[in-house]
Amino acid sequence: MNQQQALNGFGAIAQETRLQIVRLLIKAGAEGMPAGEITAGLEGASAPRVSFHLRHLEQAGLITSKREGRLIIYSAVFSALSDLVAFLMRDCCQGHCEVCDRAIALFARCTGRPQALELTPKISCD
Repeated sequence: MNQQQALNGFGAIAQETRLQIVRLLIKAGAEGMPAGEITAGLEGASAPRVSFHLRHLEQAGLITSKREGRLIIYSAVFSALSDLVAFLMRDCCQGHCEVCDRAIALFARCTGRPQALELTPKISCD
């Protein structure tokens, strides 16, 4: 991810409603959530307003949509979200932090589906 892509992604979630939408879709996992449920999950949001924000997030590549019958199901693009986190962390400790490297590797594996985590010893970054 380059700096411009990071700016686009962070810019897209730098708005309260869009950040709430992304958080809802992360919780929903890979199966995603219909637009109506997203609207219901946002207190005081109207369908047209939510639709505007969904389009903005989709244009930024942070969410995706698919049609299932009459419903449009939105899902978080976990790889794009993990790339944003990795962009922030990649220079941690001058690029030599085992904890950050491990976290970046875990984020990169995220698919939005439950996975078994292997327990590793506690490591600190000094």
